[in-house]
Amino acid sequence: MLRPRNQTLGYGIALAMILVASGAQAQAQARNRYVQPYIELAQIIDADLTNDDVVTYSQIAVGIDAGVTGRRAEAQVSYRYERRIQWDDRLADDDVHTGLARASVTVAPGFSLEGGAVATRSRVDIRGAAPGNLTGNVDNITQVYSVYAGPSVSTAVGPVQIAGSVFGGYTKVEVPNATGVAAGGERLDYFDDSKNVVAQASVGVAAGTVLPVGVTVSGAYEREEAGQLDQRYEGWFGRGDVTLPVSRTVAIRGGVGYEKIETSQRDALVDANGDAVVDGNGRFVTDPNSPQRIAYNTDGLIYDAGVIWRPSPRLELTANAGWRYGGETYTGTLSWAMARDTGLQVSVYDGIETFGRQLRDGLRDTPTAFQGNASPFGQQFNGCVFGSQPGEGGQGAGGCLNDVFQSISTASYRARGIDGVVSTTRGRTSYGVGAGYANRKLYAPRVAPGTTVFGVTDESYYAQLFWSRALSRVSQLDANLFANYYESGLPGSDGVVGVNATGTYSHQFGRLGTIASLGVYTFDQEGIDSQWSAQALLGARYTF
Repeated sequence: MLRPRNQTLGYGIALAMILVASGAQAQAQARNRYVQPYIELAQIIDADLTNDDVVTYSQIAVGIDAGVTGRRAEAQVSYRYERRIQWDDRLADDDVHTGLARASVTVAPGFSLEGGAVATRSRVDIRGAAPGNLTGNVDNITQVYSVYAGPSVSTAVGPVQIAGSVFGGYTKVEVPNATGVAAGGERLDYFDDSKNVVAQASVGVAAGTVLPVGVTVSGAYEREEAGQLDQRYEGWFGRGDVTLPVSRTVAIRGGVGYEKIETSQRDALVDANGDAVVDGNGRFVTDPNSPQRIAYNTDGLIYDAGVIWRPSPRLELTANAGWRYGGETYTGTLSWAMARDTGLQVSVYDGIETFGRQLRDGLRDTPTAFQGNASPFGQQFNGCVFGSQPGEGGQGAGGCLNDVFQSISTASYRARGIDGVVSTTRGRTSYGVGAGYANRKLYAPRVAPGTTVFGVTDESYYAQLFWSRALSRVSQLDANLFANYYESGLPGSDGVVGVNATGTYSHQFGRLGTIASLGVYTFDQEGIDSQWSAQALLGARYTF
């Protein structure tokens, strides 16, 4: 059950979501806007088919769906608070906050504001249970809140283009419930909260204006402070890039610069037996006499080169290879507005990350117009987010947060992988497919007490399918399917596979609507029998 302080945090984020959308409305000459607050009552049955156990409970929810699209602003918010009313004393997670908000507002020519927020539930320990439908009692799940915002500026002085931005973010993670990890397994720390800020600036000229090549000089500074063990991230770089057009559709580019990144933390306090001391929430207690120990450090030259292919304004492919983080690095993007109603977005990434910073950047990559998740069983906004205007190009198709939420680690890590999303909104039908692979190498001081993740590499694979069909003006059918595979590099850990499917039918009677849903979920871990469960929900929603 959430503590009052964290309930207030959840309500504050919900209010921030609404204010972002309201501010965007005030700024925009809106072409389209809507505000739909609602209250919902539901009855849920969660059946553990493997252990022959059934949990039944009632649920009351309040929420809001709102959005605005205008000449100078675009914003959307979908937020929901659930109160679960148990019929006996076996139900956990009495309060649940779920929501996503994204907004972009042009305040004046060359000056814009951007922000986003998410409230969702996520896996904690990559070795533990991989629950799909988050109904009833589930292991290895915790509540996560994150918000970011900041301004961007861009202007021109003759042929010189100048741009800059500053973004600040905050992330909070609740204390998890049981993780489902077998007794005797290595204990991992619990993320608490983090604050981060990133500032970027660039100055450049386009090819053919001053020189035959385009030239850009850029730099950035980033810092994060986390609550667990006084962990810190600090990094900055400066670089120059040159772009040479070789045809109407193809250009080659190259860049070189200097970068310094350092992550560090203090030791956990230990008892007389040499074991790490934890507080009442199960988090490590920081040793007040410990020095700040280096977990990761890189300092030196960086360089890369690549190709840009842009055969039309609706299709762009970039591919880069270079040297960074003390080794080879490869990145790339594909953005394709395949039609007015269909979009594709693919990203290959490689970077030194922390949980709070990667979640902030993942939020920035989600579209400002997105499909609300129709799954009523709580699996919302912690996987792929599909765009409702996928033919707009850029991030219109959507983006995935699976690489962030495969598990929650306090340690810094090198994140590498690939994400791909394709989505379509055509007439009465919308659908989307997202898939990806994420690999993380975790860093921590070798000598720090309680440290178990130094040099450990974990990975995950994921795929998700969303489909929605308006059967009539008042009825709709929705389906969701996803599959995940998680593997930890910790000794004695086996891979975990999870597969989930849900179907939902809804019907409107004016402002009153009804909803009926069925779901089935299974997860499997080597050496443990497969776990199967089924869920059913019947509810009614009144929209004001």
